[in-house]
Amino acid sequence: MKDIHTVSIVGLGAIGSYFAEKIQPVLKDNLRIIAGGRRKEQLEKEGRIINGHQRFFHVVSPEENTGYSDLVLVCSKMTGLEQALKDARNQVGPETTILTPLNGVESEEVAASIYGWDQVLYSLMRVSSVKSGNQITFDPEVSYIEFGEQINDPKALSPKVQKIKEFFDQAGIPSVIRPDMLRAIWEKYICNVSENQVAAVLNIPFGAWGACPDADRLRVLTAREVIQIARKKGIPIEENYAEEHLDRLKKLPPGNTPSTLQDLLAGRKTEVEMFAGTILRMGKELGIPTPFNEFLYHAIRVLEAKNEGKIPGSRGGAFS
Repeated sequence: MKDIHTVSIVGLGAIGSYFAEKIQPVLKDNLRIIAGGRRKEQLEKEGRIINGHQRFFHVVSPEENTGYSDLVLVCSKMTGLEQALKDARNQVGPETTILTPLNGVESEEVAASIYGWDQVLYSLMRVSSVKSGNQITFDPEVSYIEFGEQINDPKALSPKVQKIKEFFDQAGIPSVIRPDMLRAIWEKYICNVSENQVAAVLNIPFGAWGACPDADRLRVLTAREVIQIARKKGIPIEENYAEEHLDRLKKLPPGNTPSTLQDLLAGRKTEVEMFAGTILRMGKELGIPTPFNEFLYHAIRVLEAKNEGKIPGSRGGAFS
């Protein structure tokens, strides 16, 4: 596989901004941000404020024929994944590698259904970020990507994985190649389903997990439903994974909030369908009860409805 000389990013939110800031100094205009219409105009005019610094990038519309990219990073939300993959069409050639480091456990399958498994690697992002309007903040010291083939031998990486790792090293992007990427993706999904949703309903930051045993208990009970589903699917997750994960949560900025709570506070639609909605579906398919996720699913939908002004007598705003 040839070296990475061109990279395209679809979605300049929290994850996309992390990659863009790291990659631009290496590739300059060979980093392409794929965006069209008003979104393109906004990025060209205002850029993106990342960790307090205004950054401008080479923005390319989905219709432009710029030549293929060596690497495409799809960093949209799961709800916008299919459109994002379509927007990347002109960037994807026979030797392009696609990473979809999104929340959830099904983004690779969606990407492969369009472009084929030969061009898709598994990936996930570990970053605690806050998005407010045009501003993105994150701690680069605790941020990294995990990626690779479904199964990896750390001592004998595939040429595709090795080349991307070398590029990430060049760009200062810490990376981890896990032997079992499906397990890695499910571990993050367990965290998202539990931490995101419990924090969203209770309106609490990451600091609650290490300080409030009751909040942490709700996180663990929600996570256990996901763990049961994963284990039933043959994913070797330890039963006490959620309890052991508390040590990592204590290292995150305590005032930061998970993305679902950020969405509710900003009046945006959440990813609840990809979190609790997917767990409810899988639970029914596998015969596994999911009462905590069922409660959280409907609770978050209520808060969305309140944001949308659909609840008579409410003052608007998820928590007002």
